[in-house]
Amino acid sequence: MREIILDTETTGLSPAQGHRIIEIGCIELFNHLPTGKFFHAYINPERDVPEISTKITGLTTEFLKPHPIFEKIVHDFLSFIGDDPLVIHNADFDMAFLNAELGRVNLPVLPKSRAIDTLYMARQKFPGSPASLDALCKRFNVDLSKRDKHGALLDSELLAQVYLELLGGRQRSLELIETQEVTVIEIEETKTTHPVRVFEVSEVEKSRHQEFLSQIKSPLWGKILSKK
Repeated sequence: MREIILDTETTGLSPAQGHRIIEIGCIELFNHLPTGKFFHAYINPERDVPEISTKITGLTTEFLKPHPIFEKIVHDFLSFIGDDPLVIHNADFDMAFLNAELGRVNLPVLPKSRAIDTLYMARQKFPGSPASLDALCKRFNVDLSKRDKHGALLDSELLAQVYLELLGGRQRSLELIETQEVTVIEIEETKTTHPVRVFEVSEVEKSRHQEFLSQIKSPLWGKILSKK
């Protein structure tokens, strides 16, 4: 089963206010585990990058200017994600930005039904607990040492680990084993027979046995015999 972990960075919080995507990061999963294949692009948003966005992402207007606009990378992006499910943390946010960008270049939008929202999964699994990506990484002991800024590809890598834990943990990787070689050792059944052994009771042993029985008061077998 192929899935795509997806994350975006943007100039702001709402495409309705003219904010744009400045970075896309995607990681391919197969049976919930990363394959090593990924898509990554910095994007010229064709507008300025606000200071607050730069503080979060480290990306500036000057850095992004030489990079391609969304229209130049969109076909490579769509080719990479194919028709597979998109695993996104806070899917409504990223899907809104992606569909706004697709609408600008007259391409079909992505249906919300394609999105698997890990924020929703986390809130269902841990109601009342913090469900940000940082909080989930700390909960699952995912290494955050490289995350001094938000980055679409790095956050996708972190989310891939969090997603696996939300599904039930690393033991799910055992499901990847499609075939398992089993060595069957056939043990030939052997039957060992022994001759029947007959033990004779001597007259002395019979006499001692009778002597022993005579010492038992009111034996049960005596009562049974007396009734016959």
